Amino acid sequence: MPEIVLTGHAGRIEAKYHHSRDSLAPLAIILHPNPLQGGSMNNRVTVSLYNAFVKNGFSTIRFNFRGVGKSEGIHDKGEGELTDAAAVLDWIQSINQGQRAIWIAGFSFGSLIGMQLLMRRPEISGFVSVCPPANIYDFSFLAPCPVSGMIINGEDDQICPIVNVNKLVDKLNSQRGISIDYRLIPHCDHSFQDHLTTIQEYATEYLTARNLTKSAATV
Repeated sequence: MPEIVLTGHAGRIEAKYHHSRDSLAPLAIILHPNPLQGGSMNNRVTVSLYNAFVKNGFSTIRFNFRGVGKSEGIHDKGEGELTDAAAVLDWIQSINQGQRAIWIAGFSFGSLIGMQLLMRRPEISGFVSVCPPANIYDFSFLAPCPVSGMIINGEDDQICPIVNVNKLVDKLNSQRGISIDYRLIPHCDHSFQDHLTTIQEYATEYLTARNLTKSAATV
């Protein structure tokens, strides 16, 4: 899991990247929560998502948005962060040539940026969004949503309440050809205290259902 530095529009982007030994491994980009609330690529949920994709054979990257850690620039209310994510996608594709599945996974603010990115990049084939902040941001841009995916939320989350997430899931599931695997974790709030392994288990179940898991020997 070497630390690397990429070049983005705002300057350096600090990242950690795992390269699968499988030359045809799918790719995953993991996006962290809001920097204004202390979010970084070392957030516990972000790391759990990262580990889930690594364990399932993906070449996987997580990174700090502009202004976080060693990443240069300043917070840009989502617009610049979307540009950062696109730059990371360009980089991981550049070192993994050829047709392969590309997935986006994010936590809270990171899930918003990830779902915006999949609307702009048709090569993205799936997503795992944990606690999409549908109570704060307008997700109507997902019209239509181009790919199916998984959404995970804590049943007791007060930051991203399930009443708003339920409406988002219902709206997406009503779209032709789109299926959202929606998982609620009982007795779980936005911190996911004691529930990090559940996130990994759910992600693994979904990736298996989508025929994307690999044996540990290829990781």
